[in-house]
Amino acid sequence: MIDFVADGPAPGDLSVRWHAGAVSPRHDTAPELQVHAYDEHTVILRQNMSVNYEAPFMFLLFGNERALLVDTGATAEPEFLPLRRTVDELIADWLARHPRPAYGLVVAHTHSHHDHLAADGQFADRPDTTVVGTDLDAVVSYYGLTDWPSGTARIDLGGRVVDVLPGPGHDEPATVFYDAYTGILFTGDTVYPGRLYVRDWAAFTATIDRLLAWCATHPVTHLLGCHIEMSTTPGRDYLIRTSYQPDEPPLQMSVAQLRALREAITAIDDRPGVHRFDDFIVYHGIPDNYFA
Repeated sequence: MIDFVADGPAPGDLSVRWHAGAVSPRHDTAPELQVHAYDEHTVILRQNMSVNYEAPFMFLLFGNERALLVDTGATAEPEFLPLRRTVDELIADWLARHPRPAYGLVVAHTHSHHDHLAADGQFADRPDTTVVGTDLDAVVSYYGLTDWPSGTARIDLGGRVVDVLPGPGHDEPATVFYDAYTGILFTGDTVYPGRLYVRDWAAFTATIDRLLAWCATHPVTHLLGCHIEMSTTPGRDYLIRTSYQPDEPPLQMSVAQLRALREAITAIDDRPGVHRFDDFIVYHGIPDNYFA
């Protein structure tokens, strides 16, 4: 059995250059999914931007009894997003190194938007697999978060415990995951280097305060969201629906950047509009058809 309870978060590797699409998507020869091992028990996946401009990130965490897949990407068809095949291969490789008589999988989500759950159907008939629903009732029921948006829950992967924090503001049933083994806070579309779309200002503010309070009492190594939309030029993002982002910043963000977001919230003071900051852009009160 692997001891996931250690003194301090386990180190990991984020020295990776993420594939950022191609000038001509039809001629992109990169795989549909980029796979990077953060450590032996933690894998980060990114969907190819040439397949879908959202290029979402997904995360696979291994415990002693089951694995956790966070999000399933923006494309349903396995021929364009072979997520089930890739996850099965990663699990098989892990089990070859760490044999178990039985091993399960939990498929969870950071929130309910289509680009994070499109490939759920690929796992519908997978044995020993639970796919968590994405509406608020399903989220509250599965995790037992009956005081939503207060309280926290836990997913025990077998010695590796992942905490679940309510994260509404961008999306009502959004959740944030904290993995004590790596110290990573998986923040979905709530915090990432890109355009932060706020649907509920009060809920979003409370979520950021909740995350800062968590960071004050837990060792947090990185914040990993689900997209990169900024360039390395402070305050400048790539155009929405672009298929090529050659000058991206890293995916990982820091607690200091989370504090900067809280300062931005204070500066914005609930004023609707597009508010640009060095590492993110806050879209507040923008109509749903703004990008239609």
